[in-house]
Amino acid sequence: MVTIEFRSSCPIANTLDIIGDKWSLLVIRDLFIGRSTYSEMLKSPENIATNILVNRLKKLISYGLIGYHKKRGDGKTKYYFLTDAGIDLMPVLCDMMYWRRKHHPEWETHPIAQEMYDRIDHEGCDTLFQKNAELKRQERAQLLLS
Repeated sequence: MVTIEFRSSCPIANTLDIIGDKWSLLVIRDLFIGRSTYSEMLKSPENIATNILVNRLKKLISYGLIGYHKKRGDGKTKYYFLTDAGIDLMPVLCDMMYWRRKHHPEWETHPIAQEMYDRIDHEGCDTLFQKNAELKRQERAQLLLS
């Protein structure tokens, strides 16, 4: 993990220094919804540029939010996963989604986001977070064993 020079001691500013750019939370989102390779992330609807995606993946690895693994026999493909610190961002993403829905319900909602809203409405954010966190930890363990 890298040493980060923060602009202040404010926890909000510190968090923004790590994940407050235009793309980092979208990479985290992609890992939550099951995209785990560079090529899968390039297919996201926001059309992230290749050089930006490479930069954000490196940045998120250096900050300890994601990691990667190469499966035996497949030395080329990196399979990215969320660390516990990355998994713990799910409630932040959930709150951001609900803020948007509350204040701008007229905006178009992507089908993946609508599916998340439906699941959160049905199960609650805390329950969904706990289930998803455990699932992501199991997926990470399986990946690291392969």
